[in-house]
Amino acid sequence: MFTLVRSRARAAALALSAVAALTFGTTATTGAAAAPAPGPAPTKQGPTSVAYVEVNNNSMLNVGKYTLANGGGNAFDVAVIFAANINYDTSKKAAYLHFNENMQRVLDNAATEIRPLQQKGIKVVLSVLGNHQGAGFANFPSQKAASAFAKQMSDTVTKYGLDGIDFDDEYAEYGNNGTGQPNASSFVHLVTALRANMPDKIISLYNIGPAASRLSYGGVDVSSKFDYAWNPYYGTWQVPGIALPKSKLSPAAVEIGRTSQSTVAGLARRTVSEGYGVYLTYNLDGADRSADVSAFTRELYGSDAVYTP
Repeated sequence: MFTLVRSRARAAALALSAVAALTFGTTATTGAAAAPAPGPAPTKQGPTSVAYVEVNNNSMLNVGKYTLANGGGNAFDVAVIFAANINYDTSKKAAYLHFNENMQRVLDNAATEIRPLQQKGIKVVLSVLGNHQGAGFANFPSQKAASAFAKQMSDTVTKYGLDGIDFDDEYAEYGNNGTGQPNASSFVHLVTALRANMPDKIISLYNIGPAASRLSYGGVDVSSKFDYAWNPYYGTWQVPGIALPKSKLSPAAVEIGRTSQSTVAGLARRTVSEGYGVYLTYNLDGADRSADVSAFTRELYGSDAVYTP
């Protein structure tokens, strides 16, 4: 019943990544307008709900198709674009931010793929993931290198009018291409620089990998620089090991369409009863998933979810 690791479409993502070879320095400028101020969304009370979307297979617009039957509020509050990559340039011996062709398409078409969600009051965050090349958040060799990558991320947020960055330290394969193993300072330098670059944007942590256990260095603890942290194991309950208040944590994690509705509902009920403020979902697709979504919205918000194609 439990899905203990993400069943993401890795093979497709890697194939597209190899073919596209679209680096940060060569991205197109279409869709670079700043995000418009959202209209007044119907209010709701309860935890923040998060939806990861695999853009190799599905549209970000799916997140905006679910509202609450009672009051009309958004079923989801945060949409995570999954995923950009941290790649490694062997000639420059440096990490760089990479978008495969599907990711680039979403960003280039921000006016139609991202703005409609923001106009509904849904925040849109870019997830960044390892890509088997040895580059990761935990092995920058210097503060300068970490700061350079932080600038690539914050520049992307500005360029495409996004609402923040999500860190997912999987699949880096530290050591590949002659890269270093995880060190104590790397992620602290990276998060510190990113927060300085975007003080009012979201920074979230998918609580997995070497980076997630290296949040303190040289007397600096970056835990408080995160807006959210969540459990990475779908179908389970696990409190992220980071010093954040309950309001910013999601111990519950579910995969829509694969985690049973009874488990979805039980984890949502526990989220409310134990006073946590975030509920994480993964892999929202284009089908009518109102039954799966309602399984948690009834517990979180006291309302069924309505799907509008």
